[in-house]
Order: sequence, then structure tokens, then C-alpha cells
Amino acid sequence: MSLIKLALAGGAGYAIYRYTQYRQKAAPKAAFANGECETENFSQVRNAGPDAMRDKPRGWSKADEASDESFPASDPPATY
Repeated sequence: MSLIKLALAGGAGYAIYRYTQYRQKAAPKAAFANGECETENFSQVRNAGPDAMRDKPRGWSKADEASDESFPASDPPATY
């Protein structure tokens, strides 16, 4: 009887695991606009600018643009 319970618990756990894996592949990434990122891409870096964002910002200044363009770099842009 305990072997049957163990098999049922294992099957339920596997079903939950497969469901979560499916949901992760289907859900769009929070920072990317539609068509902006490939899911198989290792580095998953989006293009600069508000057009590449899923949720467009309300205000977008030159300082925001310069900061967004220099994101992976460790030093700030020189336009501040």
C-alpha cells in the first residue's frame, strides 16, 4: 500500500514539475518587449531604449537614455 502512495506522490510531483517548466517557457520576460529576446539566448540582453521594454516608461530623458545605453558597463556615461 505504501508503494502505491509513493508512486502517486512521485507522479504528482513530476506533473507539477513539468507544468512549471512549461509555464517558464511560455511566460514573457519582464524586461523585454515582444520579439526582443530569444529564449535560447545565453546572455539575454535587450536593446537600449524604451522601444525594447515591455512596459514603456512614463518619462524618458536624455540621462535615462545614456544610462540605459551604458548598462553592462561599470562606469557611468559622460553626459551627466
